[in-house]
Amino acid sequence: MEKYKIAFFDAKPYDYDYFVPLAKNTALEIKFLETNLNPTTALLANGCDAVCLFCNDVLNAEIADIFFGQGIKLISLRSAGFNNVDLNAIHGRIPVVNVPAYSPHAVAEYALALLLTLNRKTHKAYARTRDGNFSLVGLEGFDLCGKTTGIIGTGKIGRIAAEICRGFGMNVLAFDPYPQQEWADAHGIRFVNIKDLLRQSDIISLHCPLTAENKHLINSEAIASMKPGVFIINTGRGGLIDTGALIKGLKSKQIGAAGLDVYEEEDGYFFEDHSGEVIQDDTLVRLMSFPNVLVTSHQAFFTKEALTAIAKTTIENCLAFFERHELPNEVKLH
Repeated sequence: MEKYKIAFFDAKPYDYDYFVPLAKNTALEIKFLETNLNPTTALLANGCDAVCLFCNDVLNAEIADIFFGQGIKLISLRSAGFNNVDLNAIHGRIPVVNVPAYSPHAVAEYALALLLTLNRKTHKAYARTRDGNFSLVGLEGFDLCGKTTGIIGTGKIGRIAAEICRGFGMNVLAFDPYPQQEWADAHGIRFVNIKDLLRQSDIISLHCPLTAENKHLINSEAIASMKPGVFIINTGRGGLIDTGALIKGLKSKQIGAAGLDVYEEEDGYFFEDHSGEVIQDDTLVRLMSFPNVLVTSHQAFFTKEALTAIAKTTIENCLAFFERHELPNEVKLH
């Protein structure tokens, strides 16, 4: 059996657990690399037929040239987002495939977990009672029932998040460039323009991909138009929020709380253990200093079901290309 070698960047222990069994007895041979992708480590893919990248592996024009020169035939992303790939630089040279859907429930449910934690302060209550402090002072929250949530982006994840919010008895507004009116009507959800959503929502949850058009969608102007005390939840991409504007909004109390599973400068920190180091990113440190901000390490996707689906689709993408010359999940330059 002819073997096709894949350089697997930013490999973690759980990647071995999920990918090795699925690749066994196939035409794929995985070369696991614990390092992130950069112009130096890109050379480690020499002799491989494909590379497999995660969301913090940045493929820029320089690396595109390196891969093309090495004869890499396929760029396989084990993520849905592809904002980390310079599609202009790679277009027409090496095809790119992704995992468009793995477990939308995982991310949608996690967004609600962030909201519930921030609102009811269960993380603080847990820490207190561990120390023998059973006071309720400072733990007050509010009923979600009757509040208005604005869902930005109604792909699979956004739609599930909206339906969960409706299950809590919340009013749901939605914004998407391509509104699915039949779905909205069936679930009692109302599509509005972005300005109305920002102005009317008590809670805003971001579920859209990051593009050049919506980078810093949540900026100073947007924040100023929101309800005072608004909660912002981001399980999409860090670049959707202007972090400087977010910090100003938190300091002025225009923003009541923020739940962030992503951060626009997360590369180099997220997915790694830096507990024994001084974090050099002053903006990240400032964000984590707020008592009403919850930062987690891009883990919304991290369920057994999602990891299984990611591994299965990634393996199928590679086999489809090498064995059948097909690109079922190609990321195309628009």
